[in-house]
Amino acid sequence: MLKTPPTLLHNKATAQDAEEIRKLVGAGKVFYGNTISEDYARDELAVDTAFPDILVEPETTEEVAAVIRYANERVIPVIPRGMGTGLCGGAVASRGGIMISTVRMNKILEIDQECLMATVQPGVILMDFQKEVEKLGLFYPPEPGEKSATVGGNVATNAGGMRAVKYGVTRDYVRGLEVVLPDGQVTEIHGKLAKSSSGYSLMHLMIGSEGTLGFITKIVVRLLPLPRKKVSLLVPFPSLAKAIGAVPKVLTSRTSPTAIEFMQTDVIHVWEKAMGKRFPHATAPAYLLLQFDGNSMAELEAVYEKAAEVCLAAGALDVLIADTGDRQASLWEARSTFLEAMKTIGQVELADAVVPPHLIPEFVTYCDSLSEKHGVKVWTYGHAGDGNCHIHILREKGMEEEKWRKTLPAVMDDIFRKAHELGGQVSGEHGIGEAKRKYFLKYGGEVNIELMRRIKSCLDPKGIMNPGKVV
Repeated sequence: MLKTPPTLLHNKATAQDAEEIRKLVGAGKVFYGNTISEDYARDELAVDTAFPDILVEPETTEEVAAVIRYANERVIPVIPRGMGTGLCGGAVASRGGIMISTVRMNKILEIDQECLMATVQPGVILMDFQKEVEKLGLFYPPEPGEKSATVGGNVATNAGGMRAVKYGVTRDYVRGLEVVLPDGQVTEIHGKLAKSSSGYSLMHLMIGSEGTLGFITKIVVRLLPLPRKKVSLLVPFPSLAKAIGAVPKVLTSRTSPTAIEFMQTDVIHVWEKAMGKRFPHATAPAYLLLQFDGNSMAELEAVYEKAAEVCLAAGALDVLIADTGDRQASLWEARSTFLEAMKTIGQVELADAVVPPHLIPEFVTYCDSLSEKHGVKVWTYGHAGDGNCHIHILREKGMEEEKWRKTLPAVMDDIFRKAHELGGQVSGEHGIGEAKRKYFLKYGGEVNIELMRRIKSCLDPKGIMNPGKVV
């Protein structure tokens, strides 16, 4: 039976605590009270705000360890923070405490071309890191939609992204970690190893733990040779059901797409209006956006032609080929900014449930039907190739607060209940944080949740690391 975790009492961080921490890391790296920017009171979820009592910007592992050791002794919450681009409230100080930002821990420590590995600090911005390795003809595949996120944040949430269908997610590329544990001890887990069968996988326990088990201070990731060529296909369909129904056929065609995204016309029109741009094709009800990569155009032609044939046989209206850098960039830029476009017409709440890939058609069709059932716009797009769907519930301007408060939980309940029925999970890549915690506790499995709570209690008996998140 699922046990209710004991309520752990934490202390509020005071001005005196701020002074003590300044002695540990330096005066210019500690902020207290009104000196803390409002940016640190929220993440991209942005529904509620909660300020930390103290903000610390350490530069070294030793400084992080000193702060966490102090917090553990004083039983003060610690909230790890990257760029705050999360969508679940995972990096928000909902219970006050000491927020430790990685903004100064932003160095690429090494790019080892011989071992095809790199070592970075957690505050390195993903897009900056990718640009640096690509200058050397190398490739770091994980590519979440928000490229201004940090590598550390990606590891903490096991971020996925559009290339996951071919290359996998962040977890698949992490080879080693340096972690500060809740008592201030520092441990190195694995390193430049291609594989290990040495005991429990502590590294994989830390990946995706959202800062609830420790603070990641160094990351070793594996790299790949950079593919030389890319081609994208924009494929219009007469209905969303037809588009989603084509996905399993593409996946079994042995064409190995890098990405398969699906989208609807309503979202495209919102994007066009918000951005003042024209999408290459916007008259069909639904679309698939596919990408392929390889080392030569000759290699890619056979692949994308086969994929095009599969799509047409599955009911596609046409297949548009984007084989230049500019054309492809415009397509993927649009896909990456759909959420920002929707925010221009109202408040958007996001679920990123994941189901087995072959059940995508059933799940997306169901989510699409919720608009009529609940009387609000429910738009679905996302990573069709790996079953990770982004379901957006829109509160249009003018909608009364009372109605929204009743409608949103009802829609979310339906989404996560259906995902659970199909053998899915609450989150595919955004994590649990605080916003999805109640759904995770409901559908995560009683035994699994209890095991996670035991792990949390063992590593963090005082419960100081990002309390109120995940379990």
